[in-house]
Amino acid sequence: MEKIKIGKIVNAVGLKGEVKVYNYSDSEEVYERTPEIYAGDRLLKVQNVRMQKNMVILKLSGIDDRNAAEAAKGTELFITEADLPELPEGQFYIRDLIGMEVEEQGGSFHGVVTDVLQNTAQDIFEVKRDDGKTVLIPKVDAFVQKIDGKERLITVTLIEGLTDL
Repeated sequence: MEKIKIGKIVNAVGLKGEVKVYNYSDSEEVYERTPEIYAGDRLLKVQNVRMQKNMVILKLSGIDDRNAAEAAKGTELFITEADLPELPEGQFYIRDLIGMEVEEQGGSFHGVVTDVLQNTAQDIFEVKRDDGKTVLIPKVDAFVQKIDGKERLITVTLIEGLTDL
């Protein structure tokens, strides 16, 4: 069973054991639809979820007072692979994209996705070429023609000079 990191407890809230969570996922709904989450190695029941500005506030079983909440600071939170929601057709989790082969349509470019950067206007595939060089390919329709999850293959069309950067 693979565990997927979704957040980290960063502080205690109030006196009844609530914790403030820095959310690593793209949605707080993962906390609302998952009845139990791992806090480190402990499987805890989610008793309550609420939002405070952009932070998730959780009440977890076994963390029943301020002292226990303070002691949980720094603990990372995980769900299991079975708790991941099904994605619509054509959408992929980043963890599924990493390791996919990348080939240029009708060209000679070949590499493997090593990371997906998300701190820009669009996602960017970090691709390690067969010759060891790393290339950044924006995940936009102009470059990415097809992502085949079953074949684990991303077909791209590259413009001149993109692989020379």
